[in-house]
Amino acid sequence: MLSLRIRQRLTTSVFHNVIALNPVKDQVCRSSPVHQVFCFSAMSLSSSASAVEFVDRFNAAYEAKHLSFETQFWGTKMALASTDSQSYSSELLSRTKKEMEDLLSDPAILTQAESYAEELMSSNTTNVDEEKTDLLKTLQVIIRTCKCNDMSSSPEAKKIREETSELESELEMARNNMTLGYKDPVGREFTEASSVGLRNIQRTSPDEVTRKAAYEGLRSIGPFVLAKGFVDIVKKRNQLAKSLGFVDYYDYTVTNAEGFGKDRLFEILDGLEEGTRPLLVKARAEFQSRFGADALEPWNMGYKMAGSVIQKMDPYFPFSKSVERYVRSYAALGITYAGATMNLDLLDRPKKYSNGFCHWPQPAWIKSDGTWVPSEANCTSLADPMAVGSGLTALTTLMHEAGHAAHFANIRQRSPLFSQERAPTSVAYAENQSMFLDSLVGDAAWRARYARNTSDDPIPFNVIEEEIRSTHPFAVFQLRSMLAVSYFEKAMYELPEDQVTAEKLLALADEIELKIQGGLSPRPLLSVPHLISDEASCYYQGYTLAEMSVHQTRAYFKAKYGYIVDNPNVGPTLKEAYWKCGNSRPFLEIVHELTGKELGGDAWVLELKEPVDEKIANERLEYDAAIMDMETIKKSTKEHESVDLDMTVRFVDGDTLIADSSSHENGLLGACREFEMFVSSRVAQKEK
Repeated sequence: MLSLRIRQRLTTSVFHNVIALNPVKDQVCRSSPVHQVFCFSAMSLSSSASAVEFVDRFNAAYEAKHLSFETQFWGTKMALASTDSQSYSSELLSRTKKEMEDLLSDPAILTQAESYAEELMSSNTTNVDEEKTDLLKTLQVIIRTCKCNDMSSSPEAKKIREETSELESELEMARNNMTLGYKDPVGREFTEASSVGLRNIQRTSPDEVTRKAAYEGLRSIGPFVLAKGFVDIVKKRNQLAKSLGFVDYYDYTVTNAEGFGKDRLFEILDGLEEGTRPLLVKARAEFQSRFGADALEPWNMGYKMAGSVIQKMDPYFPFSKSVERYVRSYAALGITYAGATMNLDLLDRPKKYSNGFCHWPQPAWIKSDGTWVPSEANCTSLADPMAVGSGLTALTTLMHEAGHAAHFANIRQRSPLFSQERAPTSVAYAENQSMFLDSLVGDAAWRARYARNTSDDPIPFNVIEEEIRSTHPFAVFQLRSMLAVSYFEKAMYELPEDQVTAEKLLALADEIELKIQGGLSPRPLLSVPHLISDEASCYYQGYTLAEMSVHQTRAYFKAKYGYIVDNPNVGPTLKEAYWKCGNSRPFLEIVHELTGKELGGDAWVLELKEPVDEKIANERLEYDAAIMDMETIKKSTKEHESVDLDMTVRFVDGDTLIADSSSHENGLLGACREFEMFVSSRVAQKEK
């Protein structure tokens, strides 16, 4: 639940301050449903002062509407119970989303912002001060955001958008309530499991029949979503994009988010696809040679690759300790959250949204009077503490989503528009930060410090070596899996409307898997939750572009400092180079500025080609260096040590509040241990 403090503050700031200030007599302003809030007479105030008033009122209105929508987003995704003071429903989700988009698509706001920006740029002021620069930058982000939502060029676009949003909300609620699972091969009884749970079974179950049943459970998602409205959603999305002059919905989405069109995007992705195709062919041949002809069956690949080593790694990644290890790791990197609040809902349960995510009901920003507004973030994962391998998966997800939260908590600009995740925020920019931080979990140096069993023994290097030998030759599989989602969405939205049918989309998904991944995927394309979600559709290319940046950024830190794990320079560097600017600067520009190189896949491909023995030798050096520093490691795990991330953490499980670091006598670490006890109690109950 969002804090009452934030709701009260936004209610006061917006609804007590919407008195009009000399509405402009321009027709577009007078016809606007919100013109009394945003239109001001240049005769009554100076251009700069009037622009500040306009920006202040816009920021307050957007902040309130953003919060209302995100409250519904979290409540419906987490299947929270409605109360007398707060209701959750797909209808409210659609309505609050519409209200937010109505604000951003209002032509009067765009016209006013452009007018003020033009006046500021054409003024005869010789000295350009910081306040005027910030004001102009804020007007420009309003303009860019409104243009991403502008539908004034097409009379039917807004209606199509509203109809699509309703269908999307209905489908997502249906998907949340889908009875998902697999048939037990022994008793033939149906066992419920989330999509994350099914994928974990594929990776860890020693029984092939069970693994195949889990795969078939994942395959069932495709026909389900297609029968529940996804076909119509694809058609509506394309109708919207084409009515606005775009080639198709993919082109519309990527242009708004990344600033370049679909053609330019696939010039980049085609180069990566062609460059790694020989690696895929080689890896699949080696995989079959090593594990047998049936190893390439989609339900066998994960287990054959690393099933046995996951069993050996599992004791060193107890889920109950995952939050404390993330907290200590981030603290050692010098990462702080600028006074933010983070709600963590980490345990799997029925009806909960089947993918980890982090959203910001309260964006971080600086008001025009200099007041800092800290962020509030909602983060979730789907951990099953009793499932082998779940601890590692959940910890990696937490490191990823908490990376999003750290990034957006440290954006310091003059509008909440700079620190929200929708267009014009680049998907690649948003994912770069989180993927860089979750990559640390795979480093031997990180595991020497933080991968520990209940006796506090570090994971042995021979287990790490076994994992490297099992997975590194086949790392290209992950790259190709990421590419497949983008190529599927591209092909899907390029279909003529009369060919957009359930049968065609099912066949197309298999066709793309065969073409890009070389065979059917362990994660069927139509089970990927991003496809059906409005805010995440046509999103996956962002992961691919971000992964390129991750490897470049890691190479930068390695070259400059020699190490990344527990390097206190990492957090401040990311904050200054990547985080503070928000979406005010292009993603490609900030990556080039930090790393000194244009964004490309060279560093990624180079790592894929690294010989196994060479990688093991390098990881061994870093592991041994970390182990030699045992005194530091022991000190970092003392019970009485405090860790300050400048953040309040609230541990929740649906409607249940588990712990709140702001009210816990031992602060953040005390709340982490209370969460640990909650997880242990949950496991004990299940074992009875």
